[in-house]
Order: sequence, then C-alpha cells, then structure tokens
Amino acid sequence: MKMTAVKKHEVRMTEGNIVRHLIRFAFPLLIGNIFQQLYNTVDTWVVGNYVSNEAFSAVGSVGPVINMLIGFFMGLSSGAGVVIAQYFGAGREKEVHDTVHTAIVMTLILAVIFSVLGIKLLPFTLNFMKTPAEVIPESTRYLTIYFSGVIGLMLYNIGTGILNAVGDTKRPFYFLMVSAVLNTILDLVFVLGLHMGVEGVALATVIAQCTSATLVMITLMRSNSCVKLVIRDLRISLKMLSKIVKVGIPAAIQMAVTSFSNVFVQSYINYFGADCMSGWTAYSKIDQFIMLPMQSLALASTTFVGQNLGVNNVERAQKGIRTALMIAMASVVTLMVPVLIFTPQLVAFFNSKPEVVDYGVMLLRWLSPFYVLCCFNQIYSGALRGSGNGKVPMVIMLLSFVCFRQVYLYIMANFIRNEIIPIAMGYPAGWFVCSALTMIYYKKAHLANSRLVDDESKEAAAKA
Repeated sequence: MKMTAVKKHEVRMTEGNIVRHLIRFAFPLLIGNIFQQLYNTVDTWVVGNYVSNEAFSAVGSVGPVINMLIGFFMGLSSGAGVVIAQYFGAGREKEVHDTVHTAIVMTLILAVIFSVLGIKLLPFTLNFMKTPAEVIPESTRYLTIYFSGVIGLMLYNIGTGILNAVGDTKRPFYFLMVSAVLNTILDLVFVLGLHMGVEGVALATVIAQCTSATLVMITLMRSNSCVKLVIRDLRISLKMLSKIVKVGIPAAIQMAVTSFSNVFVQSYINYFGADCMSGWTAYSKIDQFIMLPMQSLALASTTFVGQNLGVNNVERAQKGIRTALMIAMASVVTLMVPVLIFTPQLVAFFNSKPEVVDYGVMLLRWLSPFYVLCCFNQIYSGALRGSGNGKVPMVIMLLSFVCFRQVYLYIMANFIRNEIIPIAMGYPAGWFVCSALTMIYYKKAHLANSRLVDDESKEAAAKA
C-alpha cells in the first residue's frame, strides 16, 4: 500500500536539501539527548553537593551497569527504527504498522525480563566491578529502584525510535523537556526536602522516565499516520520481528558487550579509590555532553540512509553520510575548545572536593582532544545500520572496544604503568582502532546489498 501524502510531523528525507534535513532531524535529537543526560547528571550533582562523596561515587559509577542491560535493548530497538524507516521511505504502510506493534509488544516483554535480571545480578556485578565497600550500599539502593522502573525508559525509547524513523524528532524532544524538569524538581524535593538520599534521586528518575513514556505512547495512539498505535492490534508479526532481529541483534550484542567491557574499565578506575572514582564520574558527565552532537548526527544518518535506500537512492544516501561526518567533526571541535578552557570549573560543578577536581581536570585535558576520532566510527556505523547492515559494525566495535581495549588495559595495569592516565588512554586507543576499521570497511561496502525492502520484491517475484 502506497502512502499518498506526508502526514503532519513526518519528514521524508528522500528529496530536498541534505544539510537542512540532517540539521532539522539532528537538532531536536541533540537537545532531547541533552535533557535525557540531565536525568543522571542532575542526580549526580544533587548527591555530590548535598549528600556525600560516597553517594556521588555510587550514582556516577553505576552507569556501566545500567548501560549493560539497557544497551542491549537500545540496539534491538534500533533494528525496529531501521525497518520502519526503510518501509516508510518505500511507502509501505502495512509493513510500518506491523513493525510498530511488534516492537511495542517486544518492549513490554523485555522490560519485565530486564527488571528482574537487573535486580538479581546486582551483588555479582558490583563485586565484579571491585566497588569499594563504602560505596556498595548506596549503589545497591540506587540500582534497585532504577531497574524496578526501567519500563518507563524502555517504552519512551522505543516510542521515540518509531517517531524518529518517520522524521518526527520534535515531539520526543518536548516530552524530554517535561520529564527533565520534573526530574530536577523531584530530585530537590526528595533529597533536600525529604532527605531521601540516593533513593530520592533514583525515584525521581523513574517517575520522570515513566512520564515521558506515557506522553510518547499517548502520541502514538492519537497519531493519524502509519505509526498509529492501536491497542487491539498489539501482536507480534514474525516476519517483521525477524527483520527487527536481523538488524537489531548485532547492534544489541555490540552495545551490551561494549557496556559490559566498560564494567571492566570501571573496575580499573575503582582500584584508585573513591576520589578517583568521583573524578572519573565528573569527567564522564562532561564527556557525554561532548559526544551528543555526533551521536545525534549518527542517528540522523541512520534514518536518512534508511529512507533513501527505501527508494533505492544510494548516491543520495552516500552524500548524506559525507555531509553528516563533516558537521559532526565541526561540532566536536567547537565544543572541545571551551571545555579545555573551563575544565576546573566544569569539574567543580559536580564535586568541589580538591582531590576530585584534580582527577577530573587531568582526565578531561588528556582525553578530550581525541573525541574527533569518534566521529568516524559513529557516523559510518550509523549509516551501515541504516542500510540494514548491523553485523559488521558489531564485529568492529567488539574487536575495538572489548578485545583490543581489554588487552590494552591488562598490559598497562600489569606490565607497564598502573597509573590513571595510561589506564584512561584505553578509551582513545579503542576509538582510533574502531574508526580506522569502520572507515576501511565503509569505503569498500555496497550499501544497496543490505537493503531490507528488496526482500519483498524478491518474494513477490518468486511467487509469480
């Protein structure tokens, strides 16, 4: 079934100015991602300034634990986004409808599984990370509440992925603004007013995430386009699920295993004590904001490539990738300069303890000049996923961020210099390897070979 017109909030990237499309798509994503980062950033700021240094370390160091399970889901949901983008670009409403409902059912099932696994694996994971004894109680309390309400985060992200696939990035951004403001208010009420400590910031985050999930689900149910969510149509289409899995499972494995490898990295950081952990936490918060422009452009590339391959316009897809890469590199360099100038102030914003500031400043000044390396692996990997090829980015990232990085860390810690900077340099070393391998593969790849919509044409020809 062909779509006769583009509905309100939908954006077709198959025609028109490429730069305008990428910026219009990526900018709301960027602002939205900034607000999403505010969830944990506000949490760490509140506990760092109004609770204790141990609480600050606890909230900041649990990121790899959260990302380990959530990363798997995010990768899998990206498969749904690619399938929707390609069928939307090709004008196939029925397939878009079936994919939307399959993705929602899949999310509901996984939310239950992840909540149970997240809570059950807590003691093992925190011990595996060599979390200091004084930090474990706070980390356990925070993560137990977080995983209990993880369904809000998952439903919001799958809903956002569905809307993004058809070019709608504005409304998810509005919902994040609401939830981020709500999270900030609740953090202050629960911590300063009710003195709930880390339990308060965790509860505030869960409530805010559930609010954004509710808003995005209501939006899908009220939509008048092909992504409209109809409760009675909630069922799994095995054909669409197989396509989601084909693209999403490689990305899911890559994100989950990479996040798990970061648990190893965190264990190396934890070796240097609570002050170093806090300095690393402050560095990580600032690091995440610098990465956001390139990550938003990578998501824009995924949708851009998906829609254009839906109509088999490979040349336009490739031009969009080149454009996204140039914009990403310019944005990183632009952000990096003020970060290097105001490093002490930025770190002190999260935790003003002198020892913590010293660690954070040292890490930022050593690592931030290498962020430009990430542009290549982020943009090219996003483009390859948009084409339907999730396997190669998965293999390259696992080789770079897991195998290579863990070997590097082991050698540094045991045979060369077991100091914080040589250990931390494992990150840019992994970025370099990943970017080099991804760029080499992309130059030799043929995007049209992994085009998902072609499968339907072949099936129709075989039946005829």
